[in-house]
Amino acid sequence: MPEHIPGQPSERTPGRPSDRAPRDGSAEFSGRTVLVTGAGQGIGASVATSFAALGARVAATDLRTDGIEGLAAEHPGITAYAMDVTDRRSVDDTVAKAEADLGPIDVLVNVAGVLRPGPTVELSDEDWAFTFAVNSTGVFHTSRAVGAGMTERASGCIVTVGSNAAGVPRANMAAYAASKAAAAAFTKCLGLELAPYGIRCNVVAPGSTDTAMQRSLWTDEQAPQRVIDGDLATYRTGIPLGRIADPQDIADSVVFLASDRARHITMQELYVDGGATLR
Repeated sequence: MPEHIPGQPSERTPGRPSDRAPRDGSAEFSGRTVLVTGAGQGIGASVATSFAALGARVAATDLRTDGIEGLAAEHPGITAYAMDVTDRRSVDDTVAKAEADLGPIDVLVNVAGVLRPGPTVELSDEDWAFTFAVNSTGVFHTSRAVGAGMTERASGCIVTVGSNAAGVPRANMAAYAASKAAAAAFTKCLGLELAPYGIRCNVVAPGSTDTAMQRSLWTDEQAPQRVIDGDLATYRTGIPLGRIADPQDIADSVVFLASDRARHITMQELYVDGGATLR
């Protein structure tokens, strides 16, 4: 693999799984069923392929099917399901179908998310509502649908991929930050309610990650380095580790929290942002 210059976008196509392959050769999740939302690209795709490489049966879900169908064609352990997280019926039907096909869901990973940036005073009602419908209500729909079965079986794990923007103010990202903060709080409350059943609920909060969403904010070749350096004019710190995350960095954290190695960890928010939030 060619050397990657820190701060510069890689040559891979954004939205596809990382070219840094997930670890394999392990059956850590053999016999388990994992449902991943937003699996068609970026972090979601890396999460889906990571679990498949570790032996899981993966239900890869997304509103658009081209990405998840490509994953299913490349990875025998992945099955594609079209699902709209904003639609309760779509979620309930898809969860039922996936469990009928693959077995009871052991792990749910909420990744589906959208970003509509802009000054708060210029945000439309539709921008605000849609952002919350996907980033917050979508997490509620899927967690409720999957959590009901987990409660009956007294077993399971839920990981929500949030954002470090939920923990620090970001200019021109009010709807995104607020929706991610809501999803994080929801996941922790759910974890408290489900703890008596042995079900763990945690949050992974990425910082800037090399995905199609991140690249949509870049306007020139110097944009990645500006992200690393930070911007005093917008009160945004840089990234102390000096690099933008790869989707696989986030997927590895999700896999850990879903594993038995994290069996005593619940209601936690793991920041995976290279130190950008200084926490």
